[in-house]
Amino acid sequence: MLGAAVLPTPALAQRCAGTVYLTIDTGWSREAEQIAAILGRRGVRATLFVADEPTFRGDRTLDESWAPFWRARAAEGHVFASHTWRHWYFRGDPSPGRVRYVAWRAGDGETVLDQQAMCEELARPVARLRQLAPQAQVLPLWRAPGGRTTPNAIAMAAACGLRHQGWTGNGFWGDELDAAQHPNATLARRAIDNTRDGEVVVLHWGVRSRREPFALVLEQVIEGLQARGFCFSTLPPEGRA
Repeated sequence: MLGAAVLPTPALAQRCAGTVYLTIDTGWSREAEQIAAILGRRGVRATLFVADEPTFRGDRTLDESWAPFWRARAAEGHVFASHTWRHWYFRGDPSPGRVRYVAWRAGDGETVLDQQAMCEELARPVARLRQLAPQAQVLPLWRAPGGRTTPNAIAMAAACGLRHQGWTGNGFWGDELDAAQHPNATLARRAIDNTRDGEVVVLHWGVRSRREPFALVLEQVIEGLQARGFCFSTLPPEGRA
């Protein structure tokens, strides 16, 4: 059974005042090992949404070179879900049963997905993850890049057996924001003060554009929330509203 690896659980010595659902998207992955170590020290298991994205090492997040990283996370009891294969963006519904899918950078590509293509786009990162980490526990959830969906994207993914999982009102801790305008000290205090019971939080394994990585204050934030009595949990298979 997954989750056999024992992690320290400093928050479990007391009754939980609430639950936080930490989710992590692939991203630039520069701070991946640092974040993983923090989660291990603090006894936090997260839900990891995987896509095939470029990384700071010049490879991609689902290349064979990342297999040890994903296997280690699976062994620690983290769970996984789809973040699409190409990490493009859903930009509208041109007709019933179709969704427009566009690369982040203009000119890098776009297409229109039908039902079969949508299912393939969502299934491919999970299939690749299972090649890299066969023991990984995968939930029937997905997250659109940037959290941007369309009615057709939601319905078509549901027909693939997947429910969309975004994040909640106070669940954006700001790791993608410009560090000059949103320094870590401000983001950390806001996260500790504003996070509520049931919050679904979104982070990344690293954000290329941020000069002051949020990972530098992540342990402070987790420790602060645990001091408030919060426990951390992976998402349930049905997700959270």
